[in-house]
Amino acid sequence: MDQAKLKLQLRLFTDDNWGETTTAITGTSEHSLSQEDIVRITKDLEDSVGLDCRRYITRTIAVIMGLLVFFTPLAFLVLPHILWPEKLQSCGTACEGLFISVAFKLLILLLAVWALFFRPARAGLPRVFVFRILLAVLVFLFVVSYWLFYSVRILDSQDENYQGIVQYAVSLVDALLFIHYLAVVLLELRQLQPCFSVCVTRATDGETRHYNLGQLSIQRAALAIIEHYYCDFPIHNPALLSASKSRAAKHLAGLKVYNVDGEFPASPTEGPGNNANAGIAQSQSRAMIAAAARRRDTSHNELYYEEAEHERRVRKRRARLVVAVEEAFTHIKRMQEEEPKKAPGDVMDPREAAQAIFPSMARALQKYLRTTKQQHCHSMESIQQHLAFCITNNMTPKAFLESYLTPGPTLQYGKDHWLGRRWTLISEASVTSSLKDGSVFLLKCVDFSLVVTSKKIPYVQMSEEYIDPKSHKFVLRLQSETSV
Repeated sequence: MDQAKLKLQLRLFTDDNWGETTTAITGTSEHSLSQEDIVRITKDLEDSVGLDCRRYITRTIAVIMGLLVFFTPLAFLVLPHILWPEKLQSCGTACEGLFISVAFKLLILLLAVWALFFRPARAGLPRVFVFRILLAVLVFLFVVSYWLFYSVRILDSQDENYQGIVQYAVSLVDALLFIHYLAVVLLELRQLQPCFSVCVTRATDGETRHYNLGQLSIQRAALAIIEHYYCDFPIHNPALLSASKSRAAKHLAGLKVYNVDGEFPASPTEGPGNNANAGIAQSQSRAMIAAAARRRDTSHNELYYEEAEHERRVRKRRARLVVAVEEAFTHIKRMQEEEPKKAPGDVMDPREAAQAIFPSMARALQKYLRTTKQQHCHSMESIQQHLAFCITNNMTPKAFLESYLTPGPTLQYGKDHWLGRRWTLISEASVTSSLKDGSVFLLKCVDFSLVVTSKKIPYVQMSEEYIDPKSHKFVLRLQSETSV
């Protein structure tokens, strides 16, 4: 163990100058790991082991329960033929017809259980699903009760009426089908009717969305919100938040306080020294507040001109990017028109065509992404893949640029932006309790958190007002002196 070495193969991403150098760097590193990478890898290993164990245990219990339910009716029918075959009465036509009924009902039950319970897991929740556990306990108690009755009244007495035994097995299958219907109601249908309106706010930039949810527990409501988040919220960009922080730091750095009365007392524990120190500190704080108030009167002008300059730069970079992309796509069309005249070996596939025209737009695209602070969201490889996809499907330059001019949801970007992200649910109430009016909980990840508040959809009282069709009729009386 002491001589074991941890070897990790890392893929080094291209630097921010890919528009100028267009060079991809890959390599293998054994020692150059940051502390954040080590913490992330450790958490991924711990989480993967814990989640895998719990997932396998749950799946194993579900399989055992399913086999017990499926083979119990068959065991009821087979055991009499094995234990006392000479005492059984002959099975008539009605009894044989029940065999067909049991076979088809078991097939329907098998398909229904597979469709409802054996689906790929969407997420790992912190607590168990109460209704699922309740149904499992109900099925277990139900099957055990049938086995106890079967062992006492049929096995011990060696009942000779085989048709009654078959009817007993049919009643078990019917009851299991009704329990499956109860599972569909509790697990699927109960949550379909909207009961709550939840407001989801991203704490860093205030991006807000509203969703309607049904009767769900807090943890399942959190899962639904996270799924909506990946599809509806624009990608989180921490670089856009650094401008306001740098502006505030710049204003605070411009404030300086000078002590014109001399140095502070050498011994801060003495009484007169403490009084003098407190008085000087109060005067300095008042001076800083007054200076900040004076600067605040002019800071809005700085913010206005700064935002105007940023918008002007964005429009300029955007115009250059649009022109560069249109010229590149025009060149592609010209190449497509010349392809029939070329030899079969000279025709390029979409990937080669994308690599050929990418340098002509790379510099303009990189400058635009830097200006809008999106350079960390798009790598050179992803841009070339998107360009090849647009060329393959004969898409326009506007369709190609839409992914870069308008920030999209998180799922539109690479898997490194969302795959394996760990969410933490923070709630004062139990996560297995139902969602209520005024419930507040947080969904926290590494970079940001989502604040969720719920409001109950109000009860709507509607009334009907009857309008008599005869009320729309009127009589026009004409007089002789009128002009009509």
